[in-house]
Amino acid sequence: MGDKANAHPGAAGRATAADHPASVRNVVLVGHSGSGKTTLVEALALTAGAVNRAGRVEDGGTVSDYDEIEHRQQRSVQLSLVPVEWDGIKVNVLDTPGYADFVGELRAGLRAADAALFVVSASDGVDGSTRMVWEECAAVGMPRAIVITHLESARADFDEMTRICAQAFGRDDPDAVLPLYLPLHGPEGPDGHAPVTGLIGLLSQKLFDYSSGERKESEPGPEQLPEIEEARNRLIEGIIAEGEDETLMDRYLGGEEIDFKTLVEDLERAVARGVFFPVLAAAPAADGARQGLGTVELLELVTGGFPTPLERAAPGVTTVAGKPRELKPCDPNGPLVAEVVKTASDPYVGRVSLVRVFSGTLRPDETVHVSGHGLADRGHEDHDVDERVGALSAPFGKQQRTLTHCIAGDLACVAKLSRAETGDTLSAKDDPLLMEPWEMPDPLLPLAIEAHSKADEDKLSQGLSRLVAEDPTMRLEQNPDTHQVVLWCLGEAHADVALERLRSRYGVQVDVVAHKVSLRETFAGRSAGRGRHVKQSGGHGQFAICEIEVEPLPGGSGIEFVDKVIGGAVPRQFIPSVEKGVRTQAARGVAAGYPLIDVRVTLLDGKAHSVDSSDAAFQTAGALALREAASDVGIHLLEPVAEVTILVGDDYVGAVMSDLSGRRGRVLGTEQTSGGRTLVRAEVPEIEIGRYAVDLRSLSHGTARFNRAYARHEPMPQQIAERLREDTRDAS
Repeated sequence: MGDKANAHPGAAGRATAADHPASVRNVVLVGHSGSGKTTLVEALALTAGAVNRAGRVEDGGTVSDYDEIEHRQQRSVQLSLVPVEWDGIKVNVLDTPGYADFVGELRAGLRAADAALFVVSASDGVDGSTRMVWEECAAVGMPRAIVITHLESARADFDEMTRICAQAFGRDDPDAVLPLYLPLHGPEGPDGHAPVTGLIGLLSQKLFDYSSGERKESEPGPEQLPEIEEARNRLIEGIIAEGEDETLMDRYLGGEEIDFKTLVEDLERAVARGVFFPVLAAAPAADGARQGLGTVELLELVTGGFPTPLERAAPGVTTVAGKPRELKPCDPNGPLVAEVVKTASDPYVGRVSLVRVFSGTLRPDETVHVSGHGLADRGHEDHDVDERVGALSAPFGKQQRTLTHCIAGDLACVAKLSRAETGDTLSAKDDPLLMEPWEMPDPLLPLAIEAHSKADEDKLSQGLSRLVAEDPTMRLEQNPDTHQVVLWCLGEAHADVALERLRSRYGVQVDVVAHKVSLRETFAGRSAGRGRHVKQSGGHGQFAICEIEVEPLPGGSGIEFVDKVIGGAVPRQFIPSVEKGVRTQAARGVAAGYPLIDVRVTLLDGKAHSVDSSDAAFQTAGALALREAASDVGIHLLEPVAEVTILVGDDYVGAVMSDLSGRRGRVLGTEQTSGGRTLVRAEVPEIEIGRYAVDLRSLSHGTARFNRAYARHEPMPQQIAERLREDTRDAS
C-alpha cells in the first residue's frame, strides 16, 4: 500500500480494457467546491504517466473539466472519468462536482464507484454537505479514505485538520480516522511558513522527499523518531483494533514487534471492509516536476487497499416484469447487466453514454436491450427498446480512446445509444433485465421558460427532452393550469447550466419568466344566476334561458352539477348542454381567470324554444348564468398549500422555524433524528416557497434538505388575493 518501502515508478499511462475484475479499481472523489478534487485527479494522471505535464494529455487539453461551461464557470459541473494505470491495475477515477446544485452527478459517481476519496482542503475544513455524503457512504458500507489538500496555504495545519476530520467523520470511533503519513516540512520562508516538501511513513518509518519533483526515499533523523513513534503507535493500535485478526492486539500489547508486511495486510483489509479510514496528504506537482506530493502513496492506497469490483454487492436486478433475478457478483461470463451512469452530447459523435458494467462483458457492435423505468414523474417515459452499441472507448479529456471490450467491474463510454438515458439498464436482447435505480434528489427550484423566437419554439421540445435525458435530477413539466413550461432544477447554478446547455448544445434560446402557481377560485357563499341567450338575426335564431343556484362545498369536492328542473322547462336533451357550459366557464374562472372548484351548481328552471333552442345556445346560457351568480357574491382565491418536511441540523432549527413563520407556514411538529438533526414538518403556501431550495441552503449553510408534496388548496388572505387581482388587471 502507499507506505511500502520502495517507491513505485509511474506506469505507462494509457488506460486499456481490463481483462479481469480483480485488476480494476473504481474510486470516486468527493468534496466541497474548491477543495482541489480536479487538481488532484490531474496530479494522479501525471504521476501515473498518463499526461506529459500537469493536467495535459499528450495531444493537448485537460483530463478533467474540459467542458466549455466548466471553463466559463471555473468549476466542475458534471461527472468525469479519468482512467489511469498503476502497478498493473486500471484505476477509474471519477471526479465529481463539489457544488450542491450538482449532487445528482455526485450520486451517479457513487453508484459507479466501489470506494470514495474524500478531499478536504487544509485551509477550508469540512463542510456540512460533505459530512452528509460521508454518512450516506457509511450507510452502505462503502470504503473511504481522506486526502488533505492545499497544504501550501499559510494557514494549513495538517495535524489540526486530521483532528477535525476525526471529529467530523469518526463520531463513533475517532481512532478509525488516523494519518498514514506525517508531513515533512522544508526550511521556513521569509513569511515564517515552512512548506511541506515530503511525507514521513508511519508504518515503514521512512522519509519520502518530493522536493526534487520526484519521490526519493531516505531514513529519518534521530530528532524525528520520537514524533514518528507516538503517531505510529496510535496508528498501529487503530489498525489492529479494526482488523480481523484478534490475536494481533494481544501480541502487540505483549511487546511483540509486528512485522511491516502483516501491518500493511491488516490495514488493507480494514480499509477494504470500510472500518478504517486513513488520512493522507497530496499536492500537485510543481512546474517541470514528474510527481506531485503524496500521489504515489495515494495510488498505492487505491490499488492495494480499496476493494475490487468482485468485493462489491451489485444493486438489485429484476426482469422487466419485476421478478427478482439472482446474479453471480461481477462475473464477466454472466448475463449482461450494465447501467448508464451519465449521458452527454458530443458535437461530433452525438450522444455518449458512460456505462458501468456489473455483469457480463459489453462489446462494440452488439445489439442490447435498453430498459428505462420509474422516472415518468421527471419527464422520462418508461421504455424498452433494442439498440446497437457503437464504439466503446475510455475518455481522456476531450479525446476518446478505443476499447475492444468492457468486462464486469469496468467502465466505458458507449457511442450512438440514441434512446438510452441516465439510469437506464443495458442487458442482452434475449434476456432483458432491469437494475434497481439509485436515489436521486428531487428538483425543487422551478424555472419557467418561453422560447425566445418562433425558430426557438420549433426546437424547444427536442432540446428539453435531450436535456432531461442527460440529467435525471431535472424534471420537465408542462403545467396544464398555468400553461407554462417549467424546468425543475436543484438550484440556481443548476438552472444556469441548463440554460447554457440549451443555448450552446441544442441551439435553443429561451427567456426566463415568473413562475406561476396553480391558483383556484370558489364561491364565498350561496348565490343565484340567470343565463339568458336570445338572438334573432334572420333564419334560425338562438334561444336559451336557464336559472341556477350555486353553493360552496368542502375542499376537494370539485364541481357538482344537479338537475332539479320540473315540468320540462328545460328539455332533457339540453340539460347536459347547460352542464357543459357551466363546467367550461368554471375551467376559465369567474373572477381572476383561475379555475373554479368546490361548488355545487343546481339547475332549477329555464325556458326553451321549439325551433331556436340548441345545444350551443344552452351551453352559452349555462356559462352566463354562472358568471351572473359570481357577480353577486364574494369569490375566494384559493392557493395551493404544500406539506414540507425539512431535515436540518439542530443548530439551525430555530432559524428554519422563524423563516417558516415569515412564509405563512404552520409547523405541524418536530422529530429528533440521528446525527444531531431534527425533522421539521410544516404546511406552507406554495407561492411562498418558490425559491426555498436556494434560501434554505443559505439559511443552513448547505446542511439542510427538504421535500414537498401537494396537500390541498385553501383560501388566500384577502390582502394578498387583492394584490394578485391587481397584478392580473395590470398585466391585461
